[in-house]
Amino acid sequence: MSITTFSFPTLIKFGAGARKLVAAQLLEAGCQRPLIVTDQALAALPVLAEFQTHLAGLEVAVFSGVHGNPTCSQVMAGSAAYKSHNADCVIGFGGGAALDVAKLVGLAATHEGDILDYVWDHPQVRPIVNPLPYFVALPTTSGTGSEVGRSSVVSENDTHLKRVVFSAKILAKVVFADPELTLGLSPAVTAATGMDALTHNIESYLSPAYHPLCDGIALEGARIAARSLLAAVQEPGNLQARSDMMMASMMGAIAFQKDLGAVHSCAHALGAVCDLHHGLANALMIDTVLAWNYEAAPAKFEELAHVCGVPGGGKAFVAWLQQLKARIGIVGPLSAHGVTAAQIPRLVEIATADICHQTNLRPCSAADFQKLFETAL
Repeated sequence: MSITTFSFPTLIKFGAGARKLVAAQLLEAGCQRPLIVTDQALAALPVLAEFQTHLAGLEVAVFSGVHGNPTCSQVMAGSAAYKSHNADCVIGFGGGAALDVAKLVGLAATHEGDILDYVWDHPQVRPIVNPLPYFVALPTTSGTGSEVGRSSVVSENDTHLKRVVFSAKILAKVVFADPELTLGLSPAVTAATGMDALTHNIESYLSPAYHPLCDGIALEGARIAARSLLAAVQEPGNLQARSDMMMASMMGAIAFQKDLGAVHSCAHALGAVCDLHHGLANALMIDTVLAWNYEAAPAKFEELAHVCGVPGGGKAFVAWLQQLKARIGIVGPLSAHGVTAAQIPRLVEIATADICHQTNLRPCSAADFQKLFETAL
């Protein structure tokens, strides 16, 4: 596999071995003291140590304080590490959580106040006025596509509610998308992150918002994920399948600038209340929500079935998703993953307040979310 370079809009170096190009890129940009932002689990694995062997000529420090769903306190701790190292750039290395934190470490290190002051819906949101440190991103999972996104989602420490900083200024300068970095992922993580990528493409395409550019990307992203997710789970060393899923992940993140839907509102609630992995939460809700959405746009479901190679047309698409989930090991209702009936009122409250369902195919009321969670339980 050769390395391909393209921009959309971020400069992306895609292919096996792309991680080996980071040092030259940083040195060319005049950077010498990078802070690697990663998560606790990844920091203990050989993949990070191997990556660091390719950073000769740089004075490297590592912040590995990311764990679980990313939080505001993790961002602030990362900014303290940035200042302590006297860093001049940030390398985001990890899955969606690590990359979301990495995007904001430089912002917090160069601006006053708490990172919550910069979330888009803050009543007195602070502007990003100072230059941000040079930032590059290396995804090690294929799910959120955070490496190409202009938003960062972090949770409040006390309420666990997800908040969003949204600005083109936090985009990575360069993305090094190296599928070799995902070869060590477990089948369970591959499945959950892969369903996240597939959900992004599906929901963004189904959104009634007008954005034909994103529609085209979402359909192709769904096609790529549909052909390769099972192989990536069942054949962990299949580099072509890993490459396909990394591409589908980036395409989903690009496409969902069009918007998402009620699956994500449900998933955000499940993450806040039950601390479920975001990709798993999407996977557990997608067939329930899409079955409810079908009547609003059967022609769109027909097109999804076509690109994903589902026989039987649009009505068979939801059943195909259920079968795919079972084949990649995501089984059982919400209750099998620790969700209880007693949590539904709070889940409904958070999902109803979430912005994603505002572009769902069908309007979603609190009563609708109640039924969706009860059905999925």
